[in-house]
Amino acid sequence: MSLRKRTSQRFRAAALPPQSNPGGRQGKSGPQARSARRKGGEAPLRVDYPRDLVGYGKTSPDPKWPGGARLALQIVMNYEEGGERSVLHGDAEAEAYLQEVVGLPALRGVRNLQVESMYEYGSRAGFWRLMRTFAQHGIKISVFAVAMALERHPEAAAAIVEAGHEVVSHGWRWIDYQFVSEKVERAHIRRAVASLTRATGSRPLGWYTGRLSPNTRRLVVEEGGFLYDADAYNDDLPYWTLVSGKPHLVVPYTLDNNDMKFGLPGGFATGDEWLAHVRDAFDVLYAEGADRPKMMSLGLHMRLMGRPGRAAALTRFLDYVERHEHVWICRRIDIARHWIDQHPYRPGKIS
Repeated sequence: MSLRKRTSQRFRAAALPPQSNPGGRQGKSGPQARSARRKGGEAPLRVDYPRDLVGYGKTSPDPKWPGGARLALQIVMNYEEGGERSVLHGDAEAEAYLQEVVGLPALRGVRNLQVESMYEYGSRAGFWRLMRTFAQHGIKISVFAVAMALERHPEAAAAIVEAGHEVVSHGWRWIDYQFVSEKVERAHIRRAVASLTRATGSRPLGWYTGRLSPNTRRLVVEEGGFLYDADAYNDDLPYWTLVSGKPHLVVPYTLDNNDMKFGLPGGFATGDEWLAHVRDAFDVLYAEGADRPKMMSLGLHMRLMGRPGRAAALTRFLDYVERHEHVWICRRIDIARHWIDQHPYRPGKIS
């Protein structure tokens, strides 16, 4: 083979994307693959690809929000403080994620009192500041509650219930479940449900793990009793999916309209930066809502947005929203029940 020909082949090979998922093609021995090779081409992509990259497509359905609202705004407060990684909880290392010192390494085998203290601010002070803010604006929210964390603070659990906020299960622990065994994750789901039921007096109807595993949604559906889960970020509207042959509702959450970016490299540095982002998101969705209403999620953390300098930006955003008509500020369970009533599952359709 000539040097020119070998170089040309290497050049073409380098230009092709790596096939890290060979299961995404029909395979090398099927009839379609053999036919494609005879024609000098590649086998067509498999039709049973497990991801949905299309969704509602060009024309999204009218959600028919109550009162003809142009936008459904849903606010989440994450309650995680007391359920994070810690040697006190049997973990091998201390928590280092989503706190004030960005890039702080996780310490193995010891407590990190600095991070523990920053987390404690959330449950000791940030929680009450955010609760007062919601009350002053007459807003009902959803609380993504890590069961181990909320169980440690009965007064907070009682305050959430008394205010009429929704408690969504955020799992038993605030950890990454990607590589947790199915057996352990199943046990944690059951323990979370039992714990939150005791703490609040009623069973959670929504689920959100966050750092989920490939098994999470199947295990949630297997556990039963949930109207929806929020472990998705792939749409501006709820949608139906099939899990183990059963219809299941997904009410997507957000990682962009989320104060978690205060604790990540390159994220929000000031309340004004966060405010500019979420206000722009609101404006775009509100404008689209003139003929295609959508849903907007807002994610908050007590140890982050609960700090005074950031809480001021939250107040300014809520004041801004209140100057607009036809905005439905609601809980996630309200959206789920509305969707089930107005857009019940129909075989073959995600809406």
